Amino acid sequence: MSRHFRFKQFTVRQDRCAMKVGTDGVLLGAWASLEKEPNSILDIGSGTGVISMMMAQRCYAEIIDALEIDGDAYEQCVENFEASPWADRLFCYHAGLNEFVLEIEDNYDLIVSNPPFYSEDFTSGDASRDTARQSQSLPFTELLEGVSKLLLPGGLFATIIPYKEEKRFTDLAAKIDLFPRRIMRVKGNPSSEIKRSLIEFGFDKKEGKIDTLIIETERHRYTAEYIALTQDFYLKM
Repeated sequence: MSRHFRFKQFTVRQDRCAMKVGTDGVLLGAWASLEKEPNSILDIGSGTGVISMMMAQRCYAEIIDALEIDGDAYEQCVENFEASPWADRLFCYHAGLNEFVLEIEDNYDLIVSNPPFYSEDFTSGDASRDTARQSQSLPFTELLEGVSKLLLPGGLFATIIPYKEEKRFTDLAAKIDLFPRRIMRVKGNPSSEIKRSLIEFGFDKKEGKIDTLIIETERHRYTAEYIALTQDFYLKM
């Protein structure tokens, strides 16, 4: 695994982060809606900071805050922010979500999170990565309750989770008046099972739009939809 991951406009250092740059984070950073022109954005569980930097590249939000509980990942996120073209707009807090909710007085127009989920049947084959995922995992209830307190009334919350958790997650969200506005279900190729769900929530109850994204038609042959979504970031798109 490379110590650096280069995008078109910035580089992510990741040698001290258990959770490396991956497709999930890039998908969320590219897909999250900026239609409301947010002035303030919060990235919960930022890891390397890749999603925050994608947000900075995509919009003019003055405040882009990140939250990271792991010490090494926090330090690396700060390093990545400072080396990026948007250092003046990016700030990382070293805190857990519950602690942050109690201390912060601000609310946000847009909240994004690629939560470090962990389930008993999940294994990546890398023991240290699995341990990191388990120890830093953020329970869905804690995530959603934090979002409900930090999101402005007209704001949006975008996340990516395993598809098999989609119904449970949206049911939990509905209990605190967060409702799906858009869902994009992600498949690796046309014949594979749906693996991930990108979901955008708001406080207003609307008919949600559901789409499907297929990443590849065959190995290393990307679909037009996936290229359109990620071409502003990946070097080879």
